[in-house]
Amino acid sequence: MNELTEQPSISVAIPVYNEEAVMPELLRRTCAVLDEIPGGPHQIVLVDDGSSDRTWELLEKAAEKDPRLVVITLSRNFGHQTALGAALDYVSGDVTVLMDGDLQDPPEAIPVLVDAYRQGYDVVYVQRVNRKEAWWLRACYYLFYRLLTALSSIQLPLDAGDFGLMSRRVVQEIRRMPEHHRYLRGMRTWVGFRQIGVPIERAARRAGRTKYSPLRLLKLASDGIFAFSIVPLRAAAIFGATATGLSVLYAIYSLYVKFWLHAPQGFTALVLAITFLSGVNLFFLGIIGEYVGRVYEEAKGRPHYVVRKVVRQRGLGSRAATPRTEIAEVLERTGTDYDWK
Repeated sequence: MNELTEQPSISVAIPVYNEEAVMPELLRRTCAVLDEIPGGPHQIVLVDDGSSDRTWELLEKAAEKDPRLVVITLSRNFGHQTALGAALDYVSGDVTVLMDGDLQDPPEAIPVLVDAYRQGYDVVYVQRVNRKEAWWLRACYYLFYRLLTALSSIQLPLDAGDFGLMSRRVVQEIRRMPEHHRYLRGMRTWVGFRQIGVPIERAARRAGRTKYSPLRLLKLASDGIFAFSIVPLRAAAIFGATATGLSVLYAIYSLYVKFWLHAPQGFTALVLAITFLSGVNLFFLGIIGEYVGRVYEEAKGRPHYVVRKVVRQRGLGSRAATPRTEIAEVLERTGTDYDWK
């Protein structure tokens, strides 16, 4: 059984980016849910990923009124997965609930996740059902999750996003992972421990527009594949060996035709073979380049993000409050301006 399974303190980690229209409703609903959950004291950690609207202003004002809020603003937009990782650096509850800030992940589902944690599970991931996106986007998600599961070296759950609950020890293990190209739902699975999926209906976006463009979705998909699979590299080797074998067979056939049949050689077949193999060669060079580029990014050793400012109320005297020793470690790593209210 998990420690403190009866009445755990809960940290809700939420990355936001230009969510001015959603922010009041997000805070109202999330706080209302935490008010109804026994135990605690609870905490909400919101990371502003370099918003250009009034998101940070709203968060700062909310933190002045509610002692449960810890709000962090990054120096620029570092991306959704990095902002999630930043939120995990500041949580301190017995369990952490990751959710998006657009209210497609309903805060009202948090008690369901906590109930599963009380049953002894360290990871409770949400499997999205009845998605409200366009049909072509739902089809892409469906194919991606199954392709990633087929290629991955670990058994990744199908249709599971970032929305979910993790125990303190799972969060601590994820904090130890140094990679820059992060795919948190895969990292969560890699850690292990007892895990269970809970089907939750995926709500429509409350307001505003999605921040995941097709290009960003493609990047997230590539991060998931290249972070948890070396099958593309093995495919290059297998295809190269197959092409070599076929070329040997074709060479034997050509010699047979030349010396025994005396038939003229075809120019079209030669051009098609050269162009096809050249295209395949460039494709696999691109795949190898993706892996090399990721090694290069890791070798530079840059921090995952830079924090511009952190705001929270002072002297709460609760175990859900982030300890100053932990804050000092984060400040030393990021050079943060920490504002104690």
